[in-house]
Amino acid sequence: MGNTVKFKDLSKRVTLYLDGELSKEEERELLLEIQKNPQYVQLLGKEQNFREFIKSRLQRKKVSPTLVQSIKDKIRSTTV
Repeated sequence: MGNTVKFKDLSKRVTLYLDGELSKEEERELLLEIQKNPQYVQLLGKEQNFREFIKSRLQRKKVSPTLVQSIKDKIRSTTV
């Protein structure tokens, strides 16, 4: 497997790991693989830092209770 393909696979698995989408076994295997390679540790750290940066800069706007109720009513009316 080429380095580029291996790196893309690792990046995908790191994303799945941080999203909580890996099984316990897949998570364990990934963490073992990451521990063996300093570049992989760096990749995981960068991705974690990026996610924290985005979360700290994201400002969610509050919606009115009226809007929330309207959405709930619409959902109920379409499921009946």
